[in-house]
This record gives sequence, C-alpha cells and structure tokens, in this order.
Amino acid sequence: MELSISNLTKSYRHKKALDGFSLTLGEGVYGILGPNGAGKSTLINSLTGIIKPDSGSISFSGKSGGDYLSHLGFLPQNQDFYHNFTARELILYMMKLKDFKCPDPKGYADEILKKVNLYDDRNKKIGAHSGGMKQRLGIAQAIIGEPEVLIFDEPTAGLDPKERIRFRNVISSLANDKIVILATHIVTDIAFIAKTVVLMDKGKIIRTGTQGELCAELYDKVWELDTDYDTVMRLMKESRVSNVLGIDDYYRVRVIDDSRPDDAVNVQPNLEDVCIFHFGEM
Repeated sequence: MELSISNLTKSYRHKKALDGFSLTLGEGVYGILGPNGAGKSTLINSLTGIIKPDSGSISFSGKSGGDYLSHLGFLPQNQDFYHNFTARELILYMMKLKDFKCPDPKGYADEILKKVNLYDDRNKKIGAHSGGMKQRLGIAQAIIGEPEVLIFDEPTAGLDPKERIRFRNVISSLANDKIVILATHIVTDIAFIAKTVVLMDKGKIIRTGTQGELCAELYDKVWELDTDYDTVMRLMKESRVSNVLGIDDYYRVRVIDDSRPDDAVNVQPNLEDVCIFHFGEM
C-alpha cells in the first residue's frame, strides 16, 4: 500500500500555495506540520478532490486519477452535523451516502461508534455533544468502509487537553494498517503519534524524517539558562526562544542558537524546538 504525491502545484493569483510538492507514504501516521499559510489545507483539499491542482499527480498503489478516492476517509477542519440526528443515525446516514452496504447496518454503526468511544452515547442527539465528541464522531464517519487512507485537517483545534489526548489515542489505535495524514500546526498532536514528520512552508517540504532524525539535526543548538527578566527580553530579540518559565525570582529560558549563550547548558532538542528553528513563531 502506497500513496504517491508527485510534483503538485497550485497557485491562487500570483501566489503558489503548493510548489512542486512530492511525497511517498506507506502505512503509519504522517504529521504535516507548518505555520498558518504553509499550504497544508491546499494540500489536503487537493488530496481529497475538493480542488484540482494546476499540475502534478496523485496515485494509490500504482493507480492514478480519481480511483484512489474510494480508498479515502476524511475529517475536514470545519465539519458540522445535523444536530437532531443521534450519533447512530448519523453513521447510518453516512453509510447510505457512501453507498456502503453490510448485512447488519445498525450493528456495524455500533461497532464504528465503539472504536471512537461513543457507543454509550449512540442515542444522544448530536446537538448535545461536546466539541470532542463531535470530533470523534467525525473520525467515525471517516472510517466507514475501512478506508486505507485517512486524512485529518487541523483535527484538534478548539479541543481541551483531555479530549486532545483522547483523539490522539483513537488515531493511534487505527493506524496499524492504514496511511494516516494529520495536518496541523499543533506540535504536540504530531509529537506523540506521528511515525514521520513532514515540515512544510510556502507550499514546499523543507524537511521530512522521524522525530528523532529531525531533533538530531539540532544537536548542540538547544540551550537552557536561568537568568533575569532583562536578559530574557534581550534573548527574545536576538535568538530563537522556544520557552520561558518563571521560577520564583528568576526565569528559565530555552534558546535555539548555533552558539552557546553565556551560562547556558546544552539540552535535548524536541519537536517544538525543531519548529521554532525552521519557522520561528507558529
């Protein structure tokens, strides 16, 4: 199983939202990470057939054209549902829309809802669902028919920390035999579940690799020091600062720089450091 994206280009007036984007994906979770305006949503809309790229091609297991869309499940960034439907009714409705047939539709719908921890709420009106429940319901409709490619666009925006963790756990449980694409600007969503991280900016891939590989590139570039307020302000102007923590009467500052700031110690890079290094503030 392989999804191949080759030289996708898409322009809006005189701005290239995608600029020769190419990537080959196998099974596992791929985190597409970049600042707002990097081209993530244009990429997702091209992959899902919502927009047509100006040039380039997409193929799944060697088949090009629109054939691969039948293998795809999608959770858009701003999905909405009929509030008077129950969760089970929505899944049954989506099964009809997708022309998915099975011997026991209600039983299948209930199994789908179990996968996203919504079975106990299957008869609850969607209008009474929390934001996290609606996101999990979005995952449920995306996995109808066991698609081999799942695409999620900014899936945890607006979720509280507990629901964000629950969402990541559900995605991890689904990823064993699927290609999962998770496009976001929220670093922690990627850090805990992505097999491969793709850093994207201005419509291009600027780095791709495992989290460990990307962090290794910043070896001897990430520093921490304890200092005062004036030094913090100076470092924020002169260097890339990924974190400032107030502790009693001093500040612990995390700095990304080629040279060691005075009194700083070298620390292990993380994915947030990688993003600050490549993108600045996201």
